[in-house]
Amino acid sequence: MARSPKSKRKWNNIIIIASIIMVSVLTLLDRKTAKLPDNAVALFDKSAPLTQLQFDDYWLDGGGFRWQCDERVLNCQQWAEAWKQVMISPQGFPPAVESTPHQLQIQVDDIKEPQSWWFYAAEGYLKSPAGNWYLIPPSLRQPLSPIISAGQE
Repeated sequence: MARSPKSKRKWNNIIIIASIIMVSVLTLLDRKTAKLPDNAVALFDKSAPLTQLQFDDYWLDGGGFRWQCDERVLNCQQWAEAWKQVMISPQGFPPAVESTPHQLQIQVDDIKEPQSWWFYAAEGYLKSPAGNWYLIPPSLRQPLSPIISAGQE
């Protein structure tokens, strides 16, 4: 049974409107998740740059001209740049976290002793040595975990 031209036009209009709505919703979601919060600040800056980081058993070192990483890390330069440029928002409350944290040993240029932080990758929280909580915006979280060589783990 063939459809009438009015029926085809009606379905085409429905498909066009649904597509426009879907693109609008996806655009809105992208803008909301990619935007940094107003209170986001850099964790490291020129006066206190990141020089070394140990992420569980994986390390990176920025002591030379170029970042060097544990041989098991496949995305060394991207991983180092992500940590070097990470932004955080202070949280006035201890959040409810359910994931297992990664232990971070952070060495900053002007501080002799490394600092022990906790990184809750699933939720995007950092906990400082003083017990303060910080939130990493969703758009900056993914590259903060190293990509590990499957053959050497």
